[in-house]
Amino acid sequence: MTSAQHLLADEVTVGYGRQVVLDGVSLRIGRGETVGLRGPSGCGKSTLVRVLALLHRPDRGRVSIDGTAVDAVRYAVPVALRTRVAALFQSPRAAADPRLSLTDLIAEPLRATRTPESAVRDRVDELADLVGLTADLRSRRPHAVSDGQLQRACLARALVHRPDYLLCDEATAMLDASTQAHVAAVIRDYQRTQQAGVLVVTHDQTLLDRWSDRIVDLAAAAGVRA
Repeated sequence: MTSAQHLLADEVTVGYGRQVVLDGVSLRIGRGETVGLRGPSGCGKSTLVRVLALLHRPDRGRVSIDGTAVDAVRYAVPVALRTRVAALFQSPRAAADPRLSLTDLIAEPLRATRTPESAVRDRVDELADLVGLTADLRSRRPHAVSDGQLQRACLARALVHRPDYLLCDEATAMLDASTQAHVAAVIRDYQRTQQAGVLVVTHDQTLLDRWSDRIVDLAAAAGVRA
């Protein structure tokens, strides 16, 4: 791995109105490493995830992927760049379109990039099997499945473009113990095979200690290249 192979938030500042949520925060996630991020509620952890996921433009500072600066957000970012980063959030119901079946939920990012339908079907089948979604579950909509089943679909969707960086924002907090273990195992296996960088945001210190190569305290990250 070269020194340029990382996802970087560089002196990022974000405010909402008069409230500054992130003030000159820097965070680096290298390929193949797991970075744990902790901090008190309201300190800006989820905002930092959204900035790194190219979903929110910082007021100052920038995000770069393997040395390439990204100056736009969402669909204004070229496909080849934006698909290299994916995020898995705490609430699958907030992240999922209730009108879509789980199959269509997983397929959505592929169809957005005009992937041929045959390739979409193959990739959806592969990922649904990987995360443990049976055929009967795949045809259901979010209201007809449990939080754990829906989060499995959201994980499959996050992995659909084989991202180099996966950002997990309290991604297992709402799940039962067995689903937590399964989701974590899928992410670890994916990281190992793809040499992906993973960010784990959680209040669970035991999880941070067990999963992370290093841990960053967001409250101490302002002005520091963490």
